[in-house]
Amino acid sequence: MKRLIFLLIAVLLLGSLAGCGSTTEYEIAATTLPVYDFTSALCSGTGITVGRLITEQVSCLHEYTLQVRQMRMLEKADIVVMSGAGLEDFLADALSDSNCLIDASAGVHLHTAGHSHDHSNHKHEQDAHIWLSAENARIMVQNICAGLTECYPQFAHIFSENQTSLLSRLDTLECYGKETLSSLSCRDMITFHDGFSYFAESFGLNILHSVEEESGSEASAAELKELIGCIRDHRLPAIFIEASGSDSAAKIISTETGTAIFSLDMGLSDRGYFEMMYHNINTVKEALG
Repeated sequence: MKRLIFLLIAVLLLGSLAGCGSTTEYEIAATTLPVYDFTSALCSGTGITVGRLITEQVSCLHEYTLQVRQMRMLEKADIVVMSGAGLEDFLADALSDSNCLIDASAGVHLHTAGHSHDHSNHKHEQDAHIWLSAENARIMVQNICAGLTECYPQFAHIFSENQTSLLSRLDTLECYGKETLSSLSCRDMITFHDGFSYFAESFGLNILHSVEEESGSEASAAELKELIGCIRDHRLPAIFIEASGSDSAAKIISTETGTAIFSLDMGLSDRGYFEMMYHNINTVKEALG
């Protein structure tokens, strides 16, 4: 009897240990939070499982390295939904022939990035942060819906209904942003990330400079002098950093000019898509009045 009890305990312990190293299997792997939110909303009511590949708070993905759990998620997923526009170049070697790919960026007019990354011969010359425009987000939703319908035709009517609801929410968001930001006292911006061009275009804002700060490549003394001069010339009341990025140069400039620092969200952190967009709209309203 003691031997049997010992064997049962051993089996339970082994099962528990095996479970600790397991990875939840998802039918769909969505790369970033925006496409995860869109895909999850479209799949609501279908029973299709959607996982989010990148869960860390990041400001840019051009040097991103996949972890083991993420590799496993990709291997097990039937479908991978990508934001596209070059954002997920790091996935090139990780995707298998068995993955069905949905590129949410198809048909989106891309901007040239204000800053060109060049790390280890990798260049990221287009602004891939397309979701920061509600107009682009509508295209993304439609692309994802079309891809899902092709893969799961039995749920076509559910996808269509969910798409209608999602597009309506995007219309409301865009109207809110345009109304809220229609009468700002200042429409010029300096941002400490080059990914806000679509957001600015959507609401008639003008980005004077976009500074890309990364570890080991902070703004130089000459760049700081130029930015300080620009702020004084245009009498800017605020400068904008990215929520997950560096604020070192912004603090120096703020000390020198008295300009307030505000934080905008790139949509790659923990805020849901709509929460992030409303946060950005309200933050710009507060900052530029």
